[in-house]
Amino acid sequence: MKDHIMTVLSQIEKEYEVKILYACDAGSRALGFASGDSDYDIRFIYIHKKDWYLSIDQHRDVIEIPKKIRYPLLLIPN
Repeated sequence: MKDHIMTVLSQIEKEYEVKILYACDAGSRALGFASGDSDYDIRFIYIHKKDWYLSIDQHRDVIEIPKKIRYPLLLIPN
């Protein structure tokens, strides 16, 4: 599963043009309350390219990926 999570984080970096500096499990697994069907809740700290910060345009500074997204990358591998 760790390899799959790293792959997803790498894809997020490419898709959103960011660099992830730190990522950690922030859900029930991190707290020791996971059950067999618990999902993985990963939070991360990231930076954009310098031009993003120097732009006068407003940008959303949060990346949220809803659980319901069904593109193949977020699906747990078999």
